[in-house]
Amino acid sequence: MNKMNGILKVAMAGTLALSLAACGANNGNNEGANTGTNGGTDNGGGKKDNITITFQNIYPDPTDPKNGMMKKIVAQYEKDHPGVKIELDSLNTDQQKVKLKTQAASREVPDITVVNPAAQMQPFVEAKLFAPLNDMVAENGLKDTFQEGILDFYSFDDNLYALPDGNNIGLVYYNKELFDQAGVKVPTTFEEMVQVVKDLKAKGIQPMAIGEKDTWTGSFLFMNVLLRTNGPGFLQEVVDGKKTFEDPAFTEAVDAFQSLIQAGAFQEGATSFDYNAGENLFKTGKAAMYYMGSWATGGIETSSVNGKVGVFKFPTVNGKGDPNEFMLAPGSGFAIAADSKHLEETKDFLNYFMLNFPKEAFEVKGAVGLAQKVEGDFKAAGYSDMAMEVLGMFKDVKGGDLAFDNTMNPGTAQGHLTSIQNLFVQKVESAKVSKEHQSAYESNKK
Repeated sequence: MNKMNGILKVAMAGTLALSLAACGANNGNNEGANTGTNGGTDNGGGKKDNITITFQNIYPDPTDPKNGMMKKIVAQYEKDHPGVKIELDSLNTDQQKVKLKTQAASREVPDITVVNPAAQMQPFVEAKLFAPLNDMVAENGLKDTFQEGILDFYSFDDNLYALPDGNNIGLVYYNKELFDQAGVKVPTTFEEMVQVVKDLKAKGIQPMAIGEKDTWTGSFLFMNVLLRTNGPGFLQEVVDGKKTFEDPAFTEAVDAFQSLIQAGAFQEGATSFDYNAGENLFKTGKAAMYYMGSWATGGIETSSVNGKVGVFKFPTVNGKGDPNEFMLAPGSGFAIAADSKHLEETKDFLNYFMLNFPKEAFEVKGAVGLAQKVEGDFKAAGYSDMAMEVLGMFKDVKGGDLAFDNTMNPGTAQGHLTSIQNLFVQKVESAKVSKEHQSAYESNKK
């Protein structure tokens, strides 16, 4: 199926019975060394005892609901399977990406790892590093727990290679108390948003927070600006030869993005803050706005600013764009190493983990935006008004774009991430930024 049609279908299907979608781009410190796994001993029934399964993940933040949920599921599985130990290797997103590349180069991929969909995971699939999961999702009805169409983003040549933790939309969280202190209102245009930044700064309030050490954060925000100046599909138009990165819509997006930075939107030294540190500025009430995927809802809801936060759609830019077109983010996915020494046991654990994922996420108020269907009444379960606002936004999704690095090849994506990150350090002529992108694309396209 067409992947863009698929993601739109997924986003809209998620509104039924509030069975919505999420991602898992959380971050932090290592929770367990990836020391490899042992083969264990055969118990005579085909499965082995005394084995260790290394579970690489991106849920390192102990304040995030998914961290505790993950540990609860793992603990229960270990209790039910005394011959199996699950060793957690918890990293922030960029750390995990770098580590996986190193592991892949030596074919030492952990039993379970994390990959992003589409273009980002394709090189690993082509290198035959991941095991097909078709048989595993057929067990215990697991496949039917996922929303229609979402698994297409993790499938190649009719084989499924990863299971997503979510599917999200990009939006702006804002602190109502800080807005009231500064006497500002929710902006309906990007130009108003820049003015709100200036007004907040004039009142001594940090306007926005970002963790730009993890370069995808700035890219995700920039791409929403480009979605407004061009409309959906710019990157595909580049691939199809219909446009280049020197197109006026791209340079306009660069100029608008830089106007936000130059207005003082982000904290000093933004490129030294990783995802967790940037998000924690907002979660502790030290910043008034935070642009992120809807997966951030759970962590914000369980933070000190819960009850003070609202959300708004990314506004028009220079009168262009539709706020009901969102940055669409099918989540990171769990993949199993093709060379795992205990493939059967690893599949058994991942099957168990994903079957329990939606129930446990719902319980810890981390179920806004899961890729799986969620049984339960969010409001009755005590989800906040903010969470209900986010859930409601899924109903308005008319389309949008995928993240840059989920669309372009890794070489072009890296050039883009570096170029955008540089804008947080110094102002650069938009024409130069466009040329940097075009050069990276020309150098890396197949």
